[in-house]
Formats: sequence, structure tokens, C-alpha cells
Amino acid sequence: MYRIGIVGATGYTGAELVRILAGHPDVELTVLTSRKYAGQKYDTIYPALTGIVDLTCEEYDIAGLDARADVVFTALPHKLPMEIVPELIKRGKKVVDLSADFRFQDAARYEDHYQLHTAKELISAAVYGLSEVYHDEIKNAVLIGNPGCYPTSVLLPLIPLIKSGILELNSIIADAKSGVSGAGRSPSLTTLFCGVSESFKPYKVAEHRHNPEMEEVLSREAGQAVRITFIPHLVPMSRGMQTTIYATPSGKVSEEDVRSCIGAYYAERHFVRMRVDNRPPDSLHVRGTNYCDIAFKLDSRNNRLILMSAIDNLVKGAAGQAVQNMNIMLGLDETVGLSGIPYPL
Repeated sequence: MYRIGIVGATGYTGAELVRILAGHPDVELTVLTSRKYAGQKYDTIYPALTGIVDLTCEEYDIAGLDARADVVFTALPHKLPMEIVPELIKRGKKVVDLSADFRFQDAARYEDHYQLHTAKELISAAVYGLSEVYHDEIKNAVLIGNPGCYPTSVLLPLIPLIKSGILELNSIIADAKSGVSGAGRSPSLTTLFCGVSESFKPYKVAEHRHNPEMEEVLSREAGQAVRITFIPHLVPMSRGMQTTIYATPSGKVSEEDVRSCIGAYYAERHFVRMRVDNRPPDSLHVRGTNYCDIAFKLDSRNNRLILMSAIDNLVKGAAGQAVQNMNIMLGLDETVGLSGIPYPL
């Protein structure tokens, strides 16, 4: 039984980690930290977990984590993990970080879009935790940079096609919509009920911090520089993510070519589901699960490939993929603790 500590357990992503790991048969939750709620029982913060999680939130303490946890999840805003992760690694912990601090292989790229990186010595040791793509590297990792939710929804449909040379690399446009939980639990004017209800809007157009994250990974897989246009939108629902990607085929491509390319690449990967009837995926059908549903349409009249994906931004886009990465790191079946049946409606 592996002992698990979650640093930052009371944000939306931290709460999803608690929910998922509380039902995991091979782990025990031992430490939940929260600066704001230290000293409070966890089930008073999230009453849904009453009778399931009987732990009290604590202040972060490296000695306490060292003594009581084998694996640590850091569910904190960027900048904070880089301050504590080096000591956790030094003490022999396996760490899955859900911030952006260890997602980039290029420190300069990170610093261009975030801030000074103070743990550059760990960047080369960190593995980008896109589970279905970097499974073999994750197996031997001690530090995972868990992908962002938008990148997960964009990269999973694109990578097989990029690697196969099916797409023109300078033609990619990604249009993505996220539920409000993607903005985190801290209140702001843009995420208050009156600012979100009856509203649908783009934000951070062509300047979202997930854009360089996606471009770094796509460039690595393509073996050359890839730049994409990315437009995120906020939709009035609590959770879920729907992404539509437009790209130009690099030559004559059939629907069977696209289906075979994506299908073969993910043939052994349980959580990526190709829609066999090619009906568009729906975020409702993956709600609360670790699945990514993918479909496509070849618009032959305009010589354009339209890729579509749906994930739950808090699960496959964050906490679920983090647990999937933990399973792989520990040599467990990657589906353990993540096999809940989706709601039919």
C-alpha cells in the first residue's frame, strides 16, 4: 500500500485527486495540506466526501510529508512547486506536479511565459506526463510535469497525425471550450455566476500560456518547429472541455488513413476512445471520467481535416491523468482507480 500526500488538497484539482485516490485500492491518503483550511476536517470543506475521507488539513511540512508519504502530488499554482519539489525529490519521493513548473524542457520558454525558474536542475529529469504518448518514459520517472487540460485535449488527437506526416504543420488552428472549474477555485469577477451564466466568450486569444506548452511538445514529435493558433473559450458549465482542431492535409488523405493512424497509435491505450461512428464527441459523455473521446471529419470540398475531442478538464485534463501517471510510475495497471463507468446522461 503506497502512502499518498497531496499538497494543495482543497482547490478543485486537489479535491478531484482526493476523490479519485480515496477509491484507489493500492494507495492510502495520509497527508492533505492547505494553507487556508489548516486544522479543518476535509469533509467540512467538501461534504460530499463525508464518511469517505476522515483526514484533517495540515500546513505544509516537509518532515511530515517525508515520514508519511511515498508519493506526493503538488496541486498548487505555478511558482510554488519549484520551491518545494527539489527537497521532495532529494528525500526520495516520487512527485507528480500539476502546475506548469515542470512541463517544459526549455527553461527559457517557461520563463518567457511565466517567471524565473528556480529549479532548473530538475527540468531535464522531469517527464511530460501525457500518459498515452510518454508511457515508457513515465515508467522510470521520479518527477512528472502533468500536462495542462487544454494541451491534453489538443495533443492527443494531433500527435499521431503529426508523427505520420499527414498534416501541414503550419496550418493548425485549435478552438477549445472549457468549463469554469478550469479557472480554479479562487473567486474572480470573470468566474462569478453573473459573469458566467448566459455567457460564452473567448479569452486570452493567441496569448494563452498553454500555447507554448503545446508547441514545444508538437515540435518535439514533428522533429521541427510547429506553431499553432489557439483560441480558448469559457462556457457556462462547471466542468468539461470540448476542442475542435482545423488542419490541412499534407497530401491526398482518406478517412480510412486518418482513422487507421489515430486508431493504431492508441490501440493499447484504454482511455482514448475513437468514435466508431464518427459522431462528434460530447463532453457530457466523459464527465467525471479519465476518457478522451476523439472523432474527425474530412472536409474534402475545402481540403481540411476537422479533429474533435472531449475530456473532463478536472480528470483527464488534471487529476485523473495525474493518477494515471502515478500508476505507471509505480508499475501498477494504469487504469487502477480510474475505471468508473461514465454516466449515460
